[in-house]
Amino acid sequence: MKTISNFSGLKSEIESNENVWLLLYKNGSSQSDCALENFIKAEAKVLEKGKNDVLCSADVNKVRDIHPEYKITSVPTLLHFEKGKLKNTVKGCHQPEQFNAVLEKAAFVVSTNGDEKPRKNVTVYTTPTCTWCNTIKRHLQENRIQFREINVAANQQAAEEMVRKSGQQGVPQTDINGEIIVGFDKPRIDRLLGIN
Repeated sequence: MKTISNFSGLKSEIESNENVWLLLYKNGSSQSDCALENFIKAEAKVLEKGKNDVLCSADVNKVRDIHPEYKITSVPTLLHFEKGKLKNTVKGCHQPEQFNAVLEKAAFVVSTNGDEKPRKNVTVYTTPTCTWCNTIKRHLQENRIQFREINVAANQQAAEEMVRKSGQQGVPQTDINGEIIVGFDKPRIDRLLGIN
Protein backbone atom coordinates (compact mmCIF):
# COMPACT_ATOMS: atom_id res chain seq x y z
CA MET A 1 0.00 0.00 0.00
CA LYS A 2 1.44 3.32 -1.02
CA THR A 3 1.27 6.24 1.38
CA ILE A 4 0.33 9.47 -0.37
CA SER A 5 1.69 12.62 1.23
CA ASN A 6 0.12 15.35 -0.95
CA PHE A 7 -2.13 16.05 -3.94
CA SER A 8 0.75 16.12 -6.43
CA GLY A 9 1.80 12.63 -5.24
CA LEU A 10 -1.73 11.41 -5.92
CA LYS A 11 -1.78 13.17 -9.29
CA SER A 12 1.34 11.36 -10.48
CA GLU A 13 -0.19 7.99 -9.44
CA ILE A 14 -3.50 8.58 -11.24
CA GLU A 15 -1.77 9.88 -14.36
CA SER A 16 0.51 6.85 -14.68
CA ASN A 17 -1.89 4.02 -13.69
CA GLU A 18 -5.26 2.96 -15.08
CA ASN A 19 -6.92 2.04 -11.76
CA VAL A 20 -5.97 3.81 -8.54
CA TRP A 21 -7.75 3.46 -5.19
CA LEU A 22 -7.13 5.98 -2.43
CA LEU A 23 -8.41 5.53 1.12
CA LEU A 24 -8.68 8.88 2.90
CA TYR A 25 -8.72 8.26 6.64
CA LYS A 26 -8.07 10.00 9.94
CA ASN A 27 -5.58 8.21 12.14
CA GLY A 28 -6.94 7.70 15.67
CA SER A 29 -10.62 7.67 14.66
CA SER A 30 -12.22 4.25 15.24
CA GLN A 31 -14.13 4.26 11.91
CA SER A 32 -10.99 5.23 10.00
CA ASP A 33 -8.74 2.72 11.79
CA CYS A 34 -11.30 0.01 11.04
CA ALA A 35 -11.44 1.03 7.34
CA LEU A 36 -7.64 1.11 7.00
CA GLU A 37 -7.21 -2.30 8.65
CA ASN A 38 -9.86 -3.92 6.42
CA PHE A 39 -8.62 -2.15 3.28
CA ILE A 40 -5.12 -3.58 3.95
CA LYS A 41 -6.70 -7.06 4.24
CA ALA A 42 -8.56 -6.48 0.96
CA GLU A 43 -5.28 -5.42 -0.69
CA ALA A 44 -3.78 -8.86 0.04
CA LYS A 45 -6.56 -10.43 -2.06
CA VAL A 46 -5.91 -7.98 -4.92
CA LEU A 47 -2.18 -8.80 -4.92
CA GLU A 48 -3.00 -12.52 -4.77
CA LYS A 49 -5.01 -12.20 -7.98
CA GLY A 50 -2.14 -10.40 -9.67
CA LYS A 51 -4.24 -7.35 -10.54
CA ASN A 52 -2.33 -4.21 -11.40
CA ASP A 53 -4.55 -1.84 -9.43
CA VAL A 54 -2.64 0.66 -7.30
CA LEU A 55 -3.91 0.93 -3.71
CA CYS A 56 -2.96 4.01 -1.69
CA SER A 57 -3.85 5.66 1.59
CA ALA A 58 -3.61 9.19 2.98
CA ASP A 59 -4.09 10.36 6.56
CA VAL A 60 -6.06 13.64 6.53
CA ASN A 61 -4.29 14.66 9.77
CA LYS A 62 -1.15 15.05 7.64
CA VAL A 63 -2.47 15.49 4.10
CA ARG A 64 -4.69 18.55 3.85
CA ASP A 65 -4.88 19.23 0.10
CA ILE A 66 -6.62 16.13 -1.31
CA HIS A 67 -10.09 16.07 0.28
CA PRO A 68 -10.98 19.70 -0.63
CA GLU A 69 -9.93 18.95 -4.23
CA TYR A 70 -12.64 16.24 -4.50
CA LYS A 71 -15.11 17.86 -2.04
CA ILE A 72 -14.78 14.99 0.45
CA THR A 73 -16.37 16.13 3.71
CA SER A 74 -16.13 12.99 5.83
CA VAL A 75 -13.66 10.16 6.31
CA PRO A 76 -13.05 7.30 5.90
CA THR A 77 -13.79 7.54 2.18
CA LEU A 78 -12.41 5.33 -0.58
CA LEU A 79 -11.87 7.09 -3.92
CA HIS A 80 -11.57 5.19 -7.20
CA PHE A 81 -9.74 6.82 -10.10
CA GLU A 82 -9.93 5.28 -13.54
CA LYS A 83 -7.79 6.62 -16.38
CA GLY A 84 -7.06 9.77 -14.38
CA LYS A 85 -10.68 10.59 -13.49
CA LEU A 86 -12.55 10.13 -10.21
CA LYS A 87 -15.16 7.42 -10.92
CA ASN A 88 -16.61 6.54 -7.53
CA THR A 89 -16.45 7.17 -3.79
CA VAL A 90 -17.32 4.72 -1.02
CA LYS A 91 -17.77 6.07 2.50
CA GLY A 92 -17.36 4.31 5.83
CA CYS A 93 -15.69 1.21 7.20
CA HIS A 94 -16.53 -2.02 5.37
CA GLN A 95 -15.55 -5.64 5.84
CA PRO A 96 -12.57 -6.79 3.71
CA GLU A 97 -14.91 -8.83 1.47
CA GLN A 98 -17.09 -5.76 0.87
CA PHE A 99 -14.02 -3.73 -0.11
CA ASN A 100 -13.10 -6.61 -2.43
CA ALA A 101 -16.59 -6.54 -3.96
CA VAL A 102 -16.05 -2.84 -4.69
CA LEU A 103 -12.62 -3.51 -6.22
CA GLU A 104 -13.99 -6.43 -8.24
CA LYS A 105 -16.96 -4.38 -9.47
CA ALA A 106 -14.60 -1.84 -10.96
CA ALA A 107 -12.63 -4.61 -12.64
CA PHE A 108 -15.89 -6.03 -13.99
CA VAL A 109 -17.01 -2.70 -15.41
CA VAL A 110 -13.60 -2.02 -16.96
CA SER A 111 -13.06 -5.49 -18.40
CA THR A 112 -16.47 -6.29 -19.89
CA ASN A 113 -16.99 -5.31 -23.49
CA GLY A 114 -20.55 -4.88 -24.58
CA ASP A 115 -22.08 -7.92 -22.87
CA GLU A 116 -23.19 -6.26 -19.63
CA LYS A 117 -26.70 -5.00 -18.96
CA PRO A 118 -27.44 -1.57 -20.42
CA ARG A 119 -26.08 0.88 -17.90
CA LYS A 120 -28.75 2.73 -15.96
CA ASN A 121 -28.32 6.27 -14.74
CA VAL A 122 -28.25 5.82 -10.93
CA THR A 123 -27.77 8.58 -8.36
CA VAL A 124 -27.89 7.99 -4.60
CA TYR A 125 -28.56 11.01 -2.39
CA THR A 126 -26.90 10.57 1.01
CA THR A 127 -25.62 12.26 4.15
CA PRO A 128 -22.52 11.17 6.11
CA THR A 129 -24.59 10.07 9.15
CA CYS A 130 -27.17 7.97 7.28
CA THR A 131 -26.77 4.21 7.89
CA TRP A 132 -29.39 3.16 5.31
CA CYS A 133 -27.42 5.11 2.70
CA ASN A 134 -24.48 2.74 3.28
CA THR A 135 -26.83 -0.26 2.97
CA ILE A 136 -28.07 0.94 -0.43
CA LYS A 137 -24.55 1.71 -1.69
CA ARG A 138 -23.30 -1.70 -0.54
CA HIS A 139 -26.25 -3.40 -2.29
CA LEU A 140 -25.48 -1.57 -5.55
CA GLN A 141 -21.74 -2.32 -5.29
CA GLU A 142 -22.33 -6.02 -4.60
CA ASN A 143 -24.55 -6.18 -7.70
CA ARG A 144 -21.96 -4.28 -9.77
CA ILE A 145 -24.22 -1.30 -10.41
CA GLN A 146 -22.35 1.92 -11.08
CA PHE A 147 -23.81 4.93 -9.32
CA ARG A 148 -23.09 8.53 -8.50
CA GLU A 149 -23.26 9.57 -4.86
CA ILE A 150 -24.34 13.07 -3.86
CA ASN A 151 -23.87 14.18 -0.26
CA VAL A 152 -26.81 16.56 0.19
CA ALA A 153 -25.45 17.77 3.54
CA ALA A 154 -22.57 19.39 1.65
CA ASN A 155 -24.46 20.40 -1.49
CA GLN A 156 -27.42 22.71 -0.89
CA GLN A 157 -28.30 22.91 -4.59
CA ALA A 158 -28.47 19.10 -4.89
CA ALA A 159 -30.56 18.94 -1.69
CA GLU A 160 -33.09 21.37 -3.19
CA GLU A 161 -33.14 19.46 -6.48
CA MET A 162 -33.76 16.19 -4.58
CA VAL A 163 -36.71 17.70 -2.66
CA ARG A 164 -38.10 19.16 -5.90
CA LYS A 165 -38.01 15.71 -7.55
CA SER A 166 -39.50 13.67 -4.70
CA GLY A 167 -41.19 16.15 -2.37
CA GLN A 168 -39.27 14.46 0.47
CA GLN A 169 -36.31 15.68 2.51
CA GLY A 170 -35.13 12.41 4.07
CA VAL A 171 -32.30 10.25 2.77
CA PRO A 172 -31.47 7.85 1.30
CA GLN A 173 -33.14 8.63 -2.00
CA THR A 174 -32.19 6.83 -5.18
CA ASP A 175 -32.80 8.22 -8.67
CA ILE A 176 -32.88 5.41 -11.26
CA ASN A 177 -33.32 6.82 -14.77
CA GLY A 178 -35.45 9.65 -13.34
CA GLU A 179 -37.60 7.46 -11.06
CA ILE A 180 -37.15 8.37 -7.38
CA ILE A 181 -37.16 5.77 -4.60
CA VAL A 182 -37.28 7.12 -1.04
CA GLY A 183 -35.66 4.84 1.57
CA PHE A 184 -34.27 1.36 0.96
CA ASP A 185 -37.13 -0.19 -1.03
CA LYS A 186 -35.10 -3.22 -2.12
CA PRO A 187 -37.77 -4.99 -4.26
CA ARG A 188 -38.41 -1.80 -6.25
CA ILE A 189 -34.71 -0.99 -6.64
CA ASP A 190 -34.01 -4.56 -7.79
CA ARG A 191 -36.91 -4.47 -10.26
CA LEU A 192 -35.81 -1.17 -11.81
CA LEU A 193 -32.20 -2.32 -12.09
CA GLY A 194 -32.95 -5.86 -13.26
CA ILE A 195 -31.27 -7.43 -10.20
CA ASN A 196 -32.50 -10.99 -9.61
